[in-house]
Amino acid sequence: MSQTALAEQYGLHRVGARPGLFSYLKQTWERRDFILSMASFKMAAQNQETRLGAAWLVLKPMLNALIYGTIFGVIQQGNRPSDYAALVVIGVFLFEFFSSSFTQGAKAITGNRALVQSLAFPRIALPLAVVVEQVFSLLLSTVVMLLIVLAMGHWPTWNWLLMIPLLALYTMFNTGVALFTARLTVHFRDLTQILPFVSRLLFYTSGALFDVTKIFAQHPWVIAVYDWHPIYQTLLIARASLTGQATYDPMYWLYLGIWAVVALVVGFTFFWVAEERYGRD
Repeated sequence: MSQTALAEQYGLHRVGARPGLFSYLKQTWERRDFILSMASFKMAAQNQETRLGAAWLVLKPMLNALIYGTIFGVIQQGNRPSDYAALVVIGVFLFEFFSSSFTQGAKAITGNRALVQSLAFPRIALPLAVVVEQVFSLLLSTVVMLLIVLAMGHWPTWNWLLMIPLLALYTMFNTGVALFTARLTVHFRDLTQILPFVSRLLFYTSGALFDVTKIFAQHPWVIAVYDWHPIYQTLLIARASLTGQATYDPMYWLYLGIWAVVALVVGFTFFWVAEERYGRD
């Protein structure tokens, strides 16, 4: 009998071996308390050395909305929509969730190398903890965003409830993105330096700071391309739901749902396939 067969007979498995898909999902679910605890700890520790502490989770997007909104508002001049302030606030607050999941998720494995090399657990727990941390921040930011929108004269309607399924789909999409970048940076470490620039480019081109239909009124093909942009779809649905000042094709829900499912499935599979390589490369 070979050593491999003997080991399998007594239930011994190779250290770091990738488990089957369903076993992997089961092990990940069993670590849900670890994921939540790690997300809570990182969120609490993130700004503990500053005087304002967790308030920066809200102040940062607010300051970004003020600064970028002012600059882009001056640049756009006559192309600004009538409800420009609300457009910018919603755009900046929601894009922050994507940006943080995108860039921080990329460091989930490389930034916890000692943990990965010393303990046995599904490595997917690390990028998931990053996304959960960002979800906690998003919930806090969403409350502030709604208060700001309310202060701008947009009273709550039943459409505000559409934010629940919208944020659920957006979270699925961002989770897939975080899983994808978490593996990529294990193989290509320089990506951690490049991804912030990619995030900034996406921010400036996502429609977070301008009305796509006005800016590209003379280029309908560009608007048609934006109809397939998942971040733009999210922002436009949110603006229409909260302010009633924007309109969108109801098919956006289907498109965004497809983006969310595909991103999550592809991101999960892409990450799981390389499970054995984390901590070794």
